Amino acid sequence: MRDPRIQKLAQNLVNYSVDMQPGENVLVEMIGSERDLLNAIIEEVSKGGGRPFVQLTDRTVQRAMLKNANKEQLELWAELDLERMKKMDCYIGIRAGENVNDMADVPEENMKLYNALYSHPVHSEERVKRTKWVVLRYPNASMAQLANTSTEAFEDFYFDVCNLDYSKMDRAQDPLAELMRNTDKVRIVGPGTDLSFSIKNIGAEKCSGQKNIPDGEVYTAPVRDSVNGTIAYNTPTLYNGVTFENIKFRFENGKIVEATGSDTKRLNEILDSDEGARYIGEFAIGFNPYILTPMKDILFDEKIAGSLHFTPGQAYDVTDNGNRSSIHWDLVLIQRPEYGGGEIYFDDRLIRKDGIFVIPELAALNPENLK
Repeated sequence: MRDPRIQKLAQNLVNYSVDMQPGENVLVEMIGSERDLLNAIIEEVSKGGGRPFVQLTDRTVQRAMLKNANKEQLELWAELDLERMKKMDCYIGIRAGENVNDMADVPEENMKLYNALYSHPVHSEERVKRTKWVVLRYPNASMAQLANTSTEAFEDFYFDVCNLDYSKMDRAQDPLAELMRNTDKVRIVGPGTDLSFSIKNIGAEKCSGQKNIPDGEVYTAPVRDSVNGTIAYNTPTLYNGVTFENIKFRFENGKIVEATGSDTKRLNEILDSDEGARYIGEFAIGFNPYILTPMKDILFDEKIAGSLHFTPGQAYDVTDNGNRSSIHWDLVLIQRPEYGGGEIYFDDRLIRKDGIFVIPELAALNPENLK
């Protein structure tokens, strides 16, 4: 008998996250071996009059492909999958791989080609811009290990996070989105961090279960050349299967002019992927009340209560500062007291201190009010 929490998640994904309508084509991509959720989604799509299509991806096979890929192969691979994506109205991506480091030994040059020739046109340009999409992880022993919990405890945590009332969260985000749309100057302060930039006329977007599960952020982007100062991130991060820690950037007129971390050489190689990789494409504030500690999974980590992320690379169309890049690397700074604390100021007004919103109009986003 199927876990009723899986059925509820499938219903939410199809009917809320991508808001599927009768007659629409839905591509469900499963990375990993989980089948219960996949089958529940197929049933839910079909019940609503949609047409489900499935892509099954094995990370170990994908790794073998990428280790041996060449430019011509990647261009054809992208061409084929892009044509399919163009025929889709909705996309549901489920990530349930067993080893987050599967791509760690793929040559860096191959990963750069894959990101530029495949991921960018198929996902960044077509799927993100032209379909109704949602991406989520699915719990397994590997994820539980990253979170330092038992598998059963992680599953309970996962369904609390993923099946919370996102429509309630959506309403609570309205004041923050409106405030960001009307803000010019932002300042972020904390240990090793003193960063200033403008978000004037960029806009702001709510994230409440329509694009990511789990969710819980509002994002914008800095005016491209307005960023100055330093930021010291305090969460580990994965990029192409490699873990980075203690990343610190120094900015001058929007550009990352100094970058250090646990692997400074590789970090700078990524930032040299193209011109836009050294500029910021997203600034977001996270507040999911159930997510408190990093687990090297960005779909969770960027939503951590009391966090923000400041992202080198591609900007989103809806909050477009003009930055273009083949990368979009969400890097997270947690500002709760146990992580060193910190403040966010909008136009010289303190709006969040030590991870807690301190102005009345944003109080609904504090943890006690979202659970």
